[in-house]
Amino acid sequence: GRCYTLQQNEGANSLHGGPRGFDKKFWEVSATSDPNSYCLELVSPDGDQGHPGELHVEVTYRLNKEKELIIDYRARTSAPTVLNLTNHSYFNLSGGETSILDHELWLDAGSLTELGQDLIPTGRLLTATGPMDFQRPRPIGRENVNLDHNFVLNEHRPSGAKARLTCPRTGITLEVFTTEPAIQVYSGHLLDGSLIGKGNRPYQKNHGICLETQHFPDSPNHEQFPTTILRSRETFRSSTTYKFSSSS
Repeated sequence: GRCYTLQQNEGANSLHGGPRGFDKKFWEVSATSDPNSYCLELVSPDGDQGHPGELHVEVTYRLNKEKELIIDYRARTSAPTVLNLTNHSYFNLSGGETSILDHELWLDAGSLTELGQDLIPTGRLLTATGPMDFQRPRPIGRENVNLDHNFVLNEHRPSGAKARLTCPRTGITLEVFTTEPAIQVYSGHLLDGSLIGKGNRPYQKNHGICLETQHFPDSPNHEQFPTTILRSRETFRSSTTYKFSSSS
């Protein structure tokens, strides 16, 4: 019953948690019993970026012998709040030698959220057709489209990979497993060389792709979307695995 005004950092909208989202904060590193993992902890005070509730967040990263990077999220709040955590890593399976436009992408997603003004979802779901249909693997750059879309994962396959990215040049494949209902695919068309990647190479346009497992954007304004509300007696849990393999 109360109105909260979030801090704006992209026009009239709040993107990535606000001007000082969690990606811009210092996290505390806590010890784990597994030498191949580490846990990051953050306390977001009540009112941070306009959000209600003191939020305690833990993110644990684990690397196993199966070449899997597992990211587990956990959060609790002192008051009802909105939470949609994800990972915004850029991937380039050529090692940065080429763009990601020749990478082949497969998604277990038959629909996506329709975008309106300022890339904000309208509340409608669109069938993944034409250049937005990745239910069969195909090169990202084949249709010459800029991807920054929220793909809705199919519910009839509760287990198994939800996305697969392959670089034909290197034979390296990345598979994504997640408990989340969607993946935001961003093909890096706004990269301008200001970000420096592996081998000290600048990320130019389309030289990195993001596969952000998440709930739907703008969910608080669309009751038909899976809820992103976290209440004080609940614990938010989410897990995403990035699995790497090579054919060479």
